Amino acid sequence: MLKQHLLIIDDEEDMLQGLKRVLSYELDGTDVTVSSNPLEALELIRKHHFDLVLLDIRMPEMDGMEMLSEIRRLDHWVTVIMMTAYGSIETAVEAIKRGAYDFVVKPCDIPDLLRILKKGLERNELIRENLNLRAKINEKSILERFVGQTMPMRRLYDTIQTLAHTDYAVLIRGQSGTGKELVAKAIHNLSKRRSRPLLAVNCPAIPEHLLESELFGHKKGAFTGADSDQVGLFEQADGSSLLLDEIGDLPLSLQTKLLRVLQEQEIRPLGGAKSKKINVRILASTNQNLEKKIRDHQFREDLLYRLNVVTVHTPALHEIREDIPLLVEHLSNKFSTELGIPAKRFSMATMEELMRRTWPGNVRELQNFVRRMLLFCNEEEIHPVHMHTVEHPNSGMERDAAGVSATDVEMKPYMQARQSVLDHFTREYVQDLLSRTGGNISKAAKLAGLSRVAIQKILRRTGIRMEDYRHPKQHPH
Repeated sequence: MLKQHLLIIDDEEDMLQGLKRVLSYELDGTDVTVSSNPLEALELIRKHHFDLVLLDIRMPEMDGMEMLSEIRRLDHWVTVIMMTAYGSIETAVEAIKRGAYDFVVKPCDIPDLLRILKKGLERNELIRENLNLRAKINEKSILERFVGQTMPMRRLYDTIQTLAHTDYAVLIRGQSGTGKELVAKAIHNLSKRRSRPLLAVNCPAIPEHLLESELFGHKKGAFTGADSDQVGLFEQADGSSLLLDEIGDLPLSLQTKLLRVLQEQEIRPLGGAKSKKINVRILASTNQNLEKKIRDHQFREDLLYRLNVVTVHTPALHEIREDIPLLVEHLSNKFSTELGIPAKRFSMATMEELMRRTWPGNVRELQNFVRRMLLFCNEEEIHPVHMHTVEHPNSGMERDAAGVSATDVEMKPYMQARQSVLDHFTREYVQDLLSRTGGNISKAAKLAGLSRVAIQKILRRTGIRMEDYRHPKQHPH
């Protein structure tokens, strides 16, 4: 059985030591830690795991209710039992409403105290087992959001699972559109910090003069327009994780301050006189060559060492070409549901074409492509010819069958304009196809990469008669 950990917080030093001696003996397999200083106790909870906290409701440095809120903020699931004098039982009842498990009356009756503590430890064990089971289920569902079975993707899954169980700073490197933010979310959501949300800041999206306040917060009057105190993202992320997206664009002045935060694990809001201790895991991402930026004196080398405790590489799409059919199928099903349209198939020839492409925009570019194909292709199966049409919608379509100009089409309602363009393309394409094949359905289907049934459906829908395109029989003179 794993050793359990009990923390006792009370400003009476003699009582603390007495409880430690008794409980260490009576609670076999339980490690007992004591603290007479609330701030020191909070630091212990930040750094160590405790199964149970026995907390005095009245202390000179911090009110017990405030302490209870801080403890639950740092570890929402820890079991807290309050100690109270006879005259403040109403306060203890209020504490239970705020999340305490139970209370004991001082001076403590040891048998009653032991009974309540054992119940608290049993409760905590059940909660932790439940959380571990949920974490295993959660881990499976989180990794199922990724698509791909190639070796680079398998290595990525293994790395995510390994890093999730640590508190190391992680630098996620990869080209734009390779899912760096998805990796950051997976690492956080599989970690012990998952009970609190992952916070994120896009470094280049916020002007430099606002970014410092956004990260570290400010006090009222710190600068013109600072009409009230503002809590920064670092403080909001205390006990959780903070994603610094595109860290390579962080201004040098803020790089220095960020380095200090990582070294000291404390922040000072703009205009503030005191620093605040924080417990934040840093996840950073970049698509830039930070080593080159260091050589160009645009990025601090010591900051890179602090951020780069562990590096995760998100593979570019051309590195996982064999996963493209899986990705396309996944995206097609997802977007069909979102758009409320029937699911479509991508032909083998289309898949081969997609796997041949370089995809400089990576998965994000592929997502946009699949979405456009679903929107603008009316057929049940998507073929290479449809790809050309969607990517070059104006080629050979200056006027539709009714003689309407492209400008007029653009001014129609969206769905009507789209249908007009597609109908025009389909009609012209099939007419050309039947002319080339002499109205032979089998040849037409083979040349177009469609089935005979698909060609026949198009003919019925457009009213085109294949008889009109059959070559006349030659009669001998």
